[in-house]
Amino acid sequence: MQEGIEMKSGSAVISGPVRSGNGGYERVTAPEKQQLEKYINFFSSVAFSTCLLATWESASGGLQAGLYNGGPAAIVYGMLMSTLGNLAIACSLAELASSHPTAGAQYHWSYFLAPCGRRFISFFQGWVTVFSWAALVCIGPYFIGTQIQGLVVLSFPEYELARWRGTLLMWAVAIVPVVINVFARRILGGIEVAAGIMHVVFLPVTIAVFVILAPRNSNAFVWDTFVGGLSGWQNSGVVFSIGLLGVITPLAGVDGVIHMAEEVKNAKVVIPRSMIYGTLINGVLAFVYLIAVLYCMGDYAEALNSATGYPIITIAYQATGSKAATCILLVMGMLPGWIALFNSLASVTRLTWAFARDKGLPFSNFFARVDPTYKIPLRALLLVATCIFALSFIQIGSTAAFNAILSLSTLGLYISYLIPLVLLVLKRFTAPQEIPRGTFSLGKLGLPTNLVAILFATYFAIFLPFPSTLPVTAENMNYAGPVLGVVMLFACVDWIVRGRHKWEGPMLRTYDRNE
Repeated sequence: MQEGIEMKSGSAVISGPVRSGNGGYERVTAPEKQQLEKYINFFSSVAFSTCLLATWESASGGLQAGLYNGGPAAIVYGMLMSTLGNLAIACSLAELASSHPTAGAQYHWSYFLAPCGRRFISFFQGWVTVFSWAALVCIGPYFIGTQIQGLVVLSFPEYELARWRGTLLMWAVAIVPVVINVFARRILGGIEVAAGIMHVVFLPVTIAVFVILAPRNSNAFVWDTFVGGLSGWQNSGVVFSIGLLGVITPLAGVDGVIHMAEEVKNAKVVIPRSMIYGTLINGVLAFVYLIAVLYCMGDYAEALNSATGYPIITIAYQATGSKAATCILLVMGMLPGWIALFNSLASVTRLTWAFARDKGLPFSNFFARVDPTYKIPLRALLLVATCIFALSFIQIGSTAAFNAILSLSTLGLYISYLIPLVLLVLKRFTAPQEIPRGTFSLGKLGLPTNLVAILFATYFAIFLPFPSTLPVTAENMNYAGPVLGVVMLFACVDWIVRGRHKWEGPMLRTYDRNE
């Protein structure tokens, strides 16, 4: 039902929840507009998408998963699979983003595509997506903080690798991006471009050091070596699939730039391109990096059992023979990864703000406010920052439990992609005329691409909760599945208690015809 119509700049602005029978793709806006300022251009958007994933930097931190389960073959072919699968997901989501780019993204699209029960489906989707991104934003501080610890262990072998110190380093790593997001928002565009340059330039420098200084492994080692039996898993397919964690996680988050859509100029054109370019660039960079590392790595067992906690630190030290050079190489990977935290923090803040704006969170009115001074959803940002600091305490009790949080974020994101993609495929068969047409279209390749995306997302989601080691104990258990189950249960309880009374579906911001 329409609450009011205003003509402005040649476009109709309709306030009220979306309730149309054709899927609801009208232009509507919340009665109380809480809108963000547009300041991100095309190049900043592509740099944002590219740097946010920080794929080759993350792949270096997650190298142990592949070395432990599957070996070089799992890493090489797994990276190819991950790139192709995530590119299919990015292309499929790009079609939806081109018709309506919005900070809420997945839960908006699920609402419009669902044939029935769309209020509950979108509400449930929103909880899964917000929580998954809150967990994902912890990856940067965790990797960087604990890698700093690892470099200290390399330089001073007598140093005690205490987990509580890693937590303090996580806090130190996270504080600066929080401050920049509050007080220096307008320089984020420049930071993103600079980070994009570092992300691309530091890679050949790192590879050149490995190639020049390290001895070479054979082609057979890199392309044909499959390592099984180290973890207790006997089935080769399961071993390979579990080992994919290190190459799946770096490419998770292809939707990150979508959540910045309401601050991007010409978002309907820029966002889809940024998603696809960012995924493709990162997949290629990560593949080249991992190939170079595998060709140049030294003793396999020494790297896998590194006292630093990270095989890449030992591999770099084996190649250079210098602790100083090893520190420089790792810093060149950590610096772009750290700046990527600026982006991911901004992205999850906008997602959280959008969900609160649509009454999805408890105390939504409080968290949905855009600060008039800083022009950002400050309260949503502080909520996300609080989650980072709270989740970091888990590492003090158990590194395995915190690693499960990392698996959880990736698992939750793929489930958040699956819901709108499955609904989109159903819509293609039942009511294709109701699918909105945006500035980007896959045409006849739409359905095959959607099916490939669903296949990969399902495959990844099945094996992400698997424990990496047998027999399973309380220490090595992968808690990703149970934790995500608790989040889903909480979403259902919140729906019964509060959501079904408050949640009317997403409110969409109006777009001028010339915007």
